[in-house]
Formats: sequence, structure tokens, C-alpha cells
Amino acid sequence: MAATTMLGGSAMAASPDQHSTPVDFPAADGELMSYVVNAKASNPKKTRDVVRAVAAAGGVAVQQWPEIGVVIVQSESASFRSDILKYGYASVESVGATRTIPVAEGTPDGIYTPWQKAPQQRKKQLAESDLLYGDATFDGVAADPREAEQWSQVQIKADQAHQVTDGSRNVLVGVLDSGIDPNHPDLQANIDVANSVNCTNAGRPDTSPTGWNPTTSSHGTHVAGIIGAARNGVGIVGVAPNVRMASVKVVNDAGSIYPEYAICGFMWAGLKGMDVTNNSYYVDPMQFWCDDQPDQKAVRVAVERAVEWSTKQGVVHAAAAGNASYDLANKTTDDVSPNDSAGIERQINNGCNDMPTELEGVVTVSSTDQAGKLSSFSNRGLNAIDVAAPGSRILSTLPNNGYGLLSGTSMASPQVAGVLALMKSQHPGWKPKQLISQLGKQAEDHICMPSATPTGAECIGKLSNNSYYGEGIVDALQAVL
Repeated sequence: MAATTMLGGSAMAASPDQHSTPVDFPAADGELMSYVVNAKASNPKKTRDVVRAVAAAGGVAVQQWPEIGVVIVQSESASFRSDILKYGYASVESVGATRTIPVAEGTPDGIYTPWQKAPQQRKKQLAESDLLYGDATFDGVAADPREAEQWSQVQIKADQAHQVTDGSRNVLVGVLDSGIDPNHPDLQANIDVANSVNCTNAGRPDTSPTGWNPTTSSHGTHVAGIIGAARNGVGIVGVAPNVRMASVKVVNDAGSIYPEYAICGFMWAGLKGMDVTNNSYYVDPMQFWCDDQPDQKAVRVAVERAVEWSTKQGVVHAAAAGNASYDLANKTTDDVSPNDSAGIERQINNGCNDMPTELEGVVTVSSTDQAGKLSSFSNRGLNAIDVAAPGSRILSTLPNNGYGLLSGTSMASPQVAGVLALMKSQHPGWKPKQLISQLGKQAEDHICMPSATPTGAECIGKLSNNSYYGEGIVDALQAVL
């Protein structure tokens, strides 16, 4: 996964007026490239105007999102970016290339414009097992065979929370990742097949029966187990073992999460009335997307619109802080972007953001180890980290009925998604802003414990909010009381 790339931290940020190093997003006639085109207004009329301008500029509108005024476009014209601004001067706000290499998956067949209103009221979608078990509370909870190995559950007090509830079947968590093994015995009962989707077909939702299954990566299956492995006498138990999970596949077979995939994932979550999403990735090919570069800013705006819109529909988002031992509050350099071609050593500034974790309203999660220290790989940053959760050597599910240990903020973020799902189960009327506020208030304050991060990565801040733990380590027990 791209989010596992390691990068050294730095103690002093670039000057706010220091421009980031330009990155070339090349295009040549005859090469199929991908773009986001942002309309000046988020409505169907402006989006239709953009689509007409796209055609005039020699592009194909692959996917329209009128709810946010974003159109995903492919074009073989080297001049598409300048032409769309000329033909769409009255309707187009900005355009940005989404990758530095040609589109490998080609152009999807047919025209798909899934403009639909988001659900006005969440409907309970019962699986057959709900008729037997429903939403349960427990006087005593029997352990699954490997639950004693889940030290992370103890650190966030999920084991105590399960004495109160395992969560509600009303709650749906979108796992934006590489797919979930549909046959794993610890996951099968909790996968919401009807609301699962594949977004890697050029950013167009693919609802084919197996499209959302994992192919080349076990990452999504591992993440799903942390969130919602069932309490069924098999293997392990998730943080919220009774909630439903939708597999929203945003990782292609090469391991890339391009902007159009992420936009599709966030929009799908909002359209399907999901309650929580987990995002254990950064949007490729840039580790940080810089507002002083036109292509990068246009992409940032498009992804941000999708996140904001889905949040307005009631979805709360948790995201991994990243595994580069980087200070997100003091950005200086980046040597891995663009990661779909040859990365360059570039200067960046604090106007360059990791997406989606640094977007407004997204819960940014750092990683702790079993001793409660900041994991050596975890990103950090004063007022950049919201909360912390366990992410070192986490036991969870793997494809083909397997189990294994993985480390990363990718493993910390789903702990928080699970806690948010428990909180939503107990407080179904709470909106994202209230859920995030309570998550921080309920988190256990944590002193700045020494960690194995590089020199100059000292913890700064105070007990209630610091650069390692944000507002503290999440507390599942408080979430359900």
C-alpha cells in the first residue's frame, strides 16, 4: 500500500511563502490520461455544462458527480487542460491530472450518471442472522479462541465495552480499502454485500458481484477484522463485532489509490447512508498535495468536496496519519512523490496536505505500540493528530481463512472506526461533528512518552493535546456509556 512508504521527519517547517517544487503531470497526444474537472457550482446544470465543455475539449466524461460538481474525465489530447478552461470558461473552476502515467484500466463502457438523492432516512437492513441475534447486550461475554492475543482491545478498553454492547446492526461501516475476503469465517456474517462496490474502474462505481473482492492485497481484509470480526467462537473479535461492513474497493491491483477512486468511495458512502468510513491510505500518487500547484490543488478540491458532501449526509471518517515518521505540522521535504512514476526530491510547505487524513472533519489517527508509546513509524504533529490507537503488531484476519500480525497507522485507524461505530450504535442520533467531539473528550489523556522516532521528533504540547497522541488514546468503554 502506498501509505506504508517511509520518510524521514524534520524539525523545522518550510516558510509559508516558500513555494513547493513543481511536479510534472505529463500528457502527450495519443496517451489516455485521467483528470478531475471541478465545476464552479455543485448542481446538475453546472455539471452538464462541464460535460459539454469536456466533449468540446476532446475528453470523455467517465463519471459525473453533480452533488459536488466534479466530473472524472479521460482524454488523449495533450492540450486538454488548457482547452477545457477555454471551452468551459463559464462553468469550469479548475482541472487537475490525477496521475502521472496513462490510465491502465482504459475507459469503462457506456455512460453512467448515478445522480441520486442521498437517503433521507436510514433504513435498517437486516441480514438473516439479525433475526436470530438482533442487537444484543451481555451480562458476560465469552471469548473467541484468539481474543487473549488482542492486546489492542485492552489498551482501548474494547474488552470492557463489549460487556455493554457489541454494537448495532443498524450501523454500517464503509471499509475503503483493497477489498474484504467474502468467505472468511470471521467476516462473512458482517459483510453488507448489497452496499459493497468497486471504485477502481476509472472511478466509476462497479457493483458486479465480485468486483469488490480482494485481488492482490490482504490489507482490506486485515483492516475489516480489526473493525468488525464477528463474535462467533472463531478466531478473533473486532472492536465492533456486531456492526455491518461494506467493502468499498479503492485500491487497484498495482496498489494505487488514485483520486477518482477515493472520490467514488466517499460519494458511495454518502449515497448509501453509511455511518462511518475507515481510510487506511493516502491518495496517490502524491504523499502531499500542494495548493500552490494547479493540478494538485484541483485534485485536493475535488476530494475535499466528496468528503464534505458525505459528511453532510451523516458519515464520519477516520483516517490513518501515515507511516513516514513525519511531523505533519512542520512539512519540509518529500522524496516519494509521485509514486506512480519516478519520485523526485521536492520541497513542500504546510499548504501541502496528506489526503484524506488532513482534510477538514476527518479524524486523524496516530499509532501506539503495546507499551502505549508512539509507534516508531507513525506520523505525528501538534494539532494535526486527533487521537491515537494501537497499530503495532496487530492480530487480525487475512484472506483464505487466515490470521496474522500487521503494523501501521493502517491498523490504528480501524480501531478508531470501530469505536466510532460503537458510539453511533449507542447514540444513533449523533451527527459526525458530535461524534468527533465526544471521541476526543472521551479519549484517555496521555503524557508524551519517549518513542523510537528520529532525532528532532520530540513530543510537544500538553497532556490534553500533544503531537504524539492528539487528545489521547481512544476509549471504547466511554463510547458506549
